[in-house]
Amino acid sequence: MNTNNILFALILILFSYNLFSQDEFEPNGSPHFKVFWNYHNDFTESVTKSSAFELKRVYLGYKYNFSKNISTIITYDIGSNSGGSEYTAYVKIAQLDWKLNPKLKLSLGLIGNKQFNDQERLWGYRYTYKGFLNENKFGASADLGFNSEFTINPRLKMNLFVFNGEGYKSLQDDNGYQRIGTNFIYNLSSKITGKIYLDSHPSKDAKAITNSSIFLGYKETNFRVGAEYGKIKNGRTYKNGDDGHNRDGYSIFATQSLKNNFEIYARYDSIGSNIPSNQSKPWNYNNDGSLVMFGTQYKANEGVKFNLNFRMFNYKSHLIKDKSAIYLNAEFKI
Repeated sequence: MNTNNILFALILILFSYNLFSQDEFEPNGSPHFKVFWNYHNDFTESVTKSSAFELKRVYLGYKYNFSKNISTIITYDIGSNSGGSEYTAYVKIAQLDWKLNPKLKLSLGLIGNKQFNDQERLWGYRYTYKGFLNENKFGASADLGFNSEFTINPRLKMNLFVFNGEGYKSLQDDNGYQRIGTNFIYNLSSKITGKIYLDSHPSKDAKAITNSSIFLGYKETNFRVGAEYGKIKNGRTYKNGDDGHNRDGYSIFATQSLKNNFEIYARYDSIGSNIPSNQSKPWNYNNDGSLVMFGTQYKANEGVKFNLNFRMFNYKSHLIKDKSAIYLNAEFKI
């Protein structure tokens, strides 16, 4: 089924539902911002910049509710870019949401991807370190396109989406192909959530890049744990296709809440690449390896968090020095 057929089918589904009855409503809006700050000391041998204060991200935005069922949000992402500027503003989100009824929501514009938002929400320390799929470029956190979200029953939710596939910093697809995908989120109980994600991005001169992942999370009042596995086929990243070049890996993390707004946590990641035909070692061997991370968070107030953590990345290649560093991260937001 091609993109046009999928879009046509989704439009038919949308108009098969009755719209919400509109009670009297006063339109309203509110600004929001989020800042990621850190200080770190790098212990890696022969590192050129051993310590620094950094302002890694600033998010500025506004949300407006036109009615009970229709709202919009715009968010600017201010950070470094490949051109060398430390602070360049990008439009990260420019999204319209329309709840047609209790079982169906439509989103369009420059919208947040559904690939790893549930995992990062459970992880809880995005300001400190990205989720596994996000960190290893298995997908973009936002993209230009269309998403439909179906609540099939109280436990099962499904998304169907079509994106340009390039991410929010490079919105125009070079060859006119779109990324098409779906994910299923199933709440096995009030504490256990499972997720399956699949997408495919065709290419004019190579095989389609396919992306898949599975996630299982457990959460109770003072404890949470998550595990996920992801794989990209025929791609160096989610948007850089290359036949026969695959990557996969997994992540496991756990968090325990303590008294006085403290938490402690630990995480382990492993990332690897395959050996293409006519080659003797994995194509991404110099970047393959494993991450060990542990730390503690203190919530000073609603919207203000501090996080002290240690990270060590062990390369599979014995020719590359392992990385290790200690970080003090902070997040403040409204």
